[in-house]
Amino acid sequence: MATPEANRDEEPNMPLNRLVLLAAIALLAGCAGVPTIDTRYTAASQDSRVQYLVLHYTQGSFSRSLDILTRGPVSSHYLVDIDPPTVYRLVDENRRAYHAGVSAWQGQTQLNAASIGIEIVNPGYRDGPEGRVWIDYPQPQIDAVIALVKDIVRRHEIRPDRILGHSDIAPQRKIDPGPRFPWKQLADAGIIPWPDPDRVATRLAEYQQNLPDVEWFQRRLARHGFAVPITGELDEPTLRVIAAFQMKYRQAKFDGQPDAETAAILDVLTTK
Repeated sequence: MATPEANRDEEPNMPLNRLVLLAAIALLAGCAGVPTIDTRYTAASQDSRVQYLVLHYTQGSFSRSLDILTRGPVSSHYLVDIDPPTVYRLVDENRRAYHAGVSAWQGQTQLNAASIGIEIVNPGYRDGPEGRVWIDYPQPQIDAVIALVKDIVRRHEIRPDRILGHSDIAPQRKIDPGPRFPWKQLADAGIIPWPDPDRVATRLAEYQQNLPDVEWFQRRLARHGFAVPITGELDEPTLRVIAAFQMKYRQAKFDGQPDAETAAILDVLTTK
């Protein structure tokens, strides 16, 4: 039999017991409120949230790049090392990585939310007494990149014209993956479109006789996908966009000048 003193010792614990009981009841009630989801039906009109794939170079070593991409405000879904050519996943494909920044392509802006980013370990370039020297990508590393791109494209059904470089989507401030990235190998692998050389040769002969004006270049570059001002003037933004285009499709010369060869390549790529 309990004494009155014992009853008084137990009484302070009663509110705590009641609180625990009420919390448990509330939790069970909350769980009971979640509806059962029926997944028998599937909408025909749908696709992947991933619409673009963007390639970058790191402009630094693997260790420095890894530190920046895992500890800083920027990130990418994948990082591809050089030797051995190892592929590291840093961000799950279902989540957004911060690799594109202020960007645009085919009228879509802020592409972080709809893209997968691949950073490729490469110094980019070195400036020396004889000028700027661009650094080649080792073939084993490119093979790894191509295999990764193929896998991502297959799973997300990304359109070939949406496999891009950082310089495509942000030509006013970015030049990666640079003029040594072998885009033609991606074309040969069936990943991206490439201008037919015979058609380019035919157009080249025509444009050598009659070069289009600057506004023609601007409108064709915009049709291709670039965000470019339509001013009719060969201003600095237009020069940068032309250089970005040349850096991908005519890597031997990317001075940003609207010449006949650039016009021929642009014509073939933007004419159905």
